[in-house]
Parts: sequence; C-alpha cells; structure tokens
Amino acid sequence: MPLVPMRQILEEAAKGGYGVGAFNVNNMEQIQSIMQAADACNSPVIIQASRGALKYSDLIFLEKLMEAAAIKYPHIKTAMHLDHGNSVATVKTAIELGFTSVMIDASLLEDGKTVASYEYNVETSRAAADLAHQTGVTVEAELGALGGIEDGHGAGIAADDTTHLTDPEQAVDFVQRTQCDCLALAIGTSHGAYKTLRYDKDGNPLPPKLALDRIEVIAKKLADAGYPAFPLVMHGSSSVPKDLVDIVNRYGGKMPNAMGIPLQDIQFGIARGVRKINVDTDGRIAITGAIRKVFAEHPEKFDPRDYLKPAREAHQKVVEERMRAFGSAGRNDDYKPMTLAEAKAKWYAGAPAGVK
Repeated sequence: MPLVPMRQILEEAAKGGYGVGAFNVNNMEQIQSIMQAADACNSPVIIQASRGALKYSDLIFLEKLMEAAAIKYPHIKTAMHLDHGNSVATVKTAIELGFTSVMIDASLLEDGKTVASYEYNVETSRAAADLAHQTGVTVEAELGALGGIEDGHGAGIAADDTTHLTDPEQAVDFVQRTQCDCLALAIGTSHGAYKTLRYDKDGNPLPPKLALDRIEVIAKKLADAGYPAFPLVMHGSSSVPKDLVDIVNRYGGKMPNAMGIPLQDIQFGIARGVRKINVDTDGRIAITGAIRKVFAEHPEKFDPRDYLKPAREAHQKVVEERMRAFGSAGRNDDYKPMTLAEAKAKWYAGAPAGVK
C-alpha cells in the first residue's frame, strides 16, 4: 500500500474524536521503531521529517527507508509529512520525494528565524497549497509563532512570551485565504525540552502554562464559518517524562529542569479539535538515555547494534504510549486507505494537474 494523504487520517480522527501522533525521524532505527509501535497498537501514524532531517539523511536514503516501511507494513495507514517547510521550493522538493503531506511554516521568513508578517504568511501558505493540491498532497500551515528552536528552525521566542500566540480573530480569514487543510496553533508550546520558568510554592518546577482556551475558541469560530471539525495541530507537544530524563542524567547527561507538555493538556486539546500532535523530543530523550545506559554499563561495547537495538526499543515504547494516550490505538482498520489521486478528486478537483 502506498503512503496515504494526511488529510484522510486527520478527518477520520475527527470522526472518531482522537488525535494522531506525528513522530519525527532522522534515521532507520527511528522509522523502524515508529512502524513497529503502529503495528503493535494497530494505529494510523504520521511520520515527519524536518529540513534538517532531509539534509542529515541525504534525501534519497530517507525516501527509500519510507518506501521500505510502506512495503513491510502495508496495512498501516501512514502519512509522510514535511515538518516546518520554510519555502515553496522546499515543499516542491518534498512532493517530488513522495511526501503525502507538507507543512509550510510561513509564520517565519525563509531564514526560519525571523517572525513574518500576517500577509507574508497568507501569501506564501496559499502558494504552497496551490502547488501541493495539484497532486492531492495535504497542506499544514501555521498561524502565530512557536517558541524554542528545533533543527535550527525557530525564532527563539521565550517560553513566557505571549505576543506571538495565534490570534483567534485571524483564524477564519487565514484558513479561507490559504486553503490549508489543517492549522498549527501557537498556544504556548515550545520546541525542544522546555526549560521551566515556573515553580510552585515549594520550589518544584512546573510545566508551561498553555493558552488552552484558544483551541476551543478557534475551533468554534471555524465551525461557525463553515469549517466543522477542522483539524488543528499542536507542535512542541513532547511530554518530556521525568523517568526518561532521569535516565539521561543518571548516565552522564545534563538536562536540569527539563519539562514538557502534560498529557492531560494534550488530551484537553484533542477533546476540542486537535487532531495532529507533534512529538520529537520524547523520542530523542528515550534514545539518548538507552544509549548512555549501554555505554555506562558496558564500556567494552563498540558494535552499534549493541546500543541502537535498546535505543530502538526505548523509542518504540514511547511511541506506543503516545498512541494509546492520544486515542489512535486500535483505529487503523476503521477506514479504507485513499490514494493521492483520490484525494485530489475529492477535495481539490479544481487544482491544475501536475507539479510545476
């Protein structure tokens, strides 16, 4: 079975009231562990790669690894998604590689660091949608700007800066003008392992305070404007579990006061329209902790298989836990897969043929 359009996965998730994890990859072991988790949970899955991942893997290797994943697990509904595409040219490259979904992040300029104007975001996102929809590829756009930096992408917005959160008053206009298929919201989440600025009265670190109310407000505004159950996206949604951080620190790592997004906050969003949840840092921490543990306990080991195998197992466990927490476990067989050609015929019939 070929990879499927992400829009189908998200629309089915909306029908079922659950969320679908979008897990970042850079190498073979990550792809293997995510697909093994999806198979074990019988869950649809979104695998995503950033521009940094494409550069690291040298494009063709990642393309062929995803082909292998689709061949080995033909029964799993899998979308391949470009994470934080910075330009229409990057989107075009991803489509040519066989991605079934792309994100155009025009909330920042093409340098991936400077916060862009609203009009720049609209115009660039619409150009990406016009291109992608020609072949039935799903488009995610972002309104507002997220905190943190990931793979060199991000404006470095402070965790307590609320000036770049998604403006609910712009949501309907943005979706109408860009024709995006799903919308990434800036509600206070941040890329990477959040370094807390909040503590309780006893000095214990607290997770970031999210503007969760904006999810419900935006979802209602979109529904009232004729976009019922429009898929919303949460970026920077790793939970950074303390037990995984403790393993990293126990074996020589330095992650003081690393925090993430509590699962209950993500589940709150899912109940109000969030359908795609981006998870990267949790996997990185699990992998790093497993490798550090092998190096510390078995310094004589030098075969990469001796530490990549437990790293792969640790990553799989995290992905399975997220699939169950998001509600996608057991939902893979709920519907028949759609091709890109069928997606175009259903949703983008007016788009011109071919990628130009």
